[in-house]
This record gives sequence, structure tokens and C-alpha cells, in this order.
Amino acid sequence: MKQPTDNGQRSANERYERRLGRRAFVKLGILAAAAISSPAAAFAAGKRGSAMEKSLAFYSTHTGEKLKTVYWADGHYLAPSLREINYILRDPRNDEIRDIDTQLLDLLFALCGAIDARQSFHIISGYRSPATNAFLRAHSSGVAKNSLHLVGQAIDIRCPGRDLRVVQKAAMALQRGGVGYYPKSDFVHVDTGRVRYW
Repeated sequence: MKQPTDNGQRSANERYERRLGRRAFVKLGILAAAAISSPAAAFAAGKRGSAMEKSLAFYSTHTGEKLKTVYWADGHYLAPSLREINYILRDPRNDEIRDIDTQLLDLLFALCGAIDARQSFHIISGYRSPATNAFLRAHSSGVAKNSLHLVGQAIDIRCPGRDLRVVQKAAMALQRGGVGYYPKSDFVHVDTGRVRYW
């Protein structure tokens, strides 16, 4: 059986490219590359053309508050949205607020795409004040003295509809910081510190 030649394959590609039009062909290539790296990124890029948006949704297990917001658009973090995120991720014991690391938000956005999350991240612990951290250290094990929760660089989450082990493995694959697995307490810890797992 005669094998197709490179020239035959090339002319077929050229016919396909002409049929689509050069711009559509290039756009499909960009979306395909984005889909390989992040399904959520591909969806956002397709929705708004070249101006991608990043959004997150949260549900606070302590206060019952919900937030869904676009926090990054057209190459910029959006200050009003960051303030809303800082608020919902505040320490619920004393309502103390701290700026949340934008790298942590980007990590969560990437994680959302990796696990194809359909629901809000349920927040077990976001920012943690020194007083709360000291209290938790005195009453439970596994709470670090210099926790990254103290500086807005860590969050403990679960994602309804996604197995905890799937969330853990996806976070580990991102290689963007620490990942802790707490099946008894039903949450995964992620942070923007050095890459490490426990």
C-alpha cells in the first residue's frame, strides 16, 4: 500500500488552512495550546478573545458567605475584587483581614482548571491571625508556628464534587508550593511557599 508523501500532507493542510481562513486557523492553534496547559484558560480565552479573565468562587464554611468574582482581566489584578477576596478569606474568629497573595489566587485558578471544578472552593481556613494561629496550635496538632496562613499565602479547601485525593494530586502536579492532605478533616492545604508535600 502506498504511503502518503509529505507533499500530499502539506497540500492537505494548506487546503484546510485556506478554508478556515488564516486568522481562524491561528486562533484555533492558540486555543488548542491553551487547552493543553489549562482547560479553564482555554475557555476564558475563547470567551473574551485575547483578553483573558481569571475568576474564582468561594464559600466560607464558617460564615456561610459566598463570593464569585473576576479578579484579573486585561493583564491586571482588579483591586475591588481583591478586596472582596481578602474579606471572605479573613480570619472568621476576629474578622481580621490581610491581603491575600495574588500568586495563591493564581494557584487556585490553575487548580480549578486542572480539576475542572464546577462549584465554589469551600474555605476551611484562609488568612489566620496570630491569635487564632496560637489558639489552634494549643488545641490541635499539625499547626505550624510560622504558618503561611499568617501572611495570606495559604488556604485550606475542599471542592464539592471532586474527590479530595484528586484535588491533592492536581495541586501537587502544579508544583507551585506546598500541598498538605488531611482526609480526616476533609480538606487540602495549598500554599505558595517552597514545593513540599505532606
